[in-house]
Amino acid sequence: MKILLAVDGSPCSERAVEYLVGYVAGFKEMPAIHLLHVHPPIPIGRVQSHIGHATLESYYREESEAQLAAARARLDAAGIQYAAHIHVGQPAEVIAKLARDLECGQIVMGTHGHGAVASLVIGSVAAKVLHLSSCPVLLVK
Repeated sequence: MKILLAVDGSPCSERAVEYLVGYVAGFKEMPAIHLLHVHPPIPIGRVQSHIGHATLESYYREESEAQLAAARARLDAAGIQYAAHIHVGQPAEVIAKLARDLECGQIVMGTHGHGAVASLVIGSVAAKVLHLSSCPVLLVK
């Protein structure tokens, strides 16, 4: 079994990581964990006229690594092996597509991220992943 764990560094996604650690502890055979952070794209128009492609790529990588740091530390502390992925794009679309491409049997993620309206019942990215995903999605509040 393969599980895609999508994180954005928010408290809710940190709870999803914590949930996953306990969840996989009960498995006979450890599933393959794919840890993912999706950085929303910066509007290209004016940005690339002022900075180069390499600088933009470096920015995406540094920001994403910072968002993955807590999840990496928790998974490492639990002795759980994982493959880390960093992508740039629309988060819900990337999460659903990567889960399909990697043939994941489940997606685990928080119900809310760093979005502007965190008090809704379910965040917009989580709702869209539910709609787009072809595998079960476990949402952690």
